[in-house]
Amino acid sequence: MSVPLWCLFIAALLLVFTKVPVAIAQGRSGKGYDNAHPRAQQAALTGWGARALASHQNMIEGFPLFAAGVLVVLVTGTGGSLANVLCLLFIACRIAYSVLYLMNLATLRSLAWIVGFVCCLGLLLIPALG
Repeated sequence: MSVPLWCLFIAALLLVFTKVPVAIAQGRSGKGYDNAHPRAQQAALTGWGARALASHQNMIEGFPLFAAGVLVVLVTGTGGSLANVLCLLFIACRIAYSVLYLMNLATLRSLAWIVGFVCCLGLLLIPALG
């Protein structure tokens, strides 16, 4: 499997892994994890739990653009080292983004988001370069 496909798989796993801190925050919210109404419980989270939820939601929001970029380079056959680097950098940025969000480091978090977003745009533009 190619680097972009492995990164797509890892990005999909990050959708689940970023839910773990949210579930922990929900479990610590006083009444335990409310599986009957998890979204209502999530909406009431504050502090670290609210940041964990925002990080998870942003992971969900960012996944389609990355997936589209990976598919563009695969369908057009324009992958290669640039695509590999952009995909790996995207994954690193998304992991950093989540950690920085949990640590409440907003400026660094935003920088990680910007670099990850630029990686996605780069993947979409690779066919235009070749």
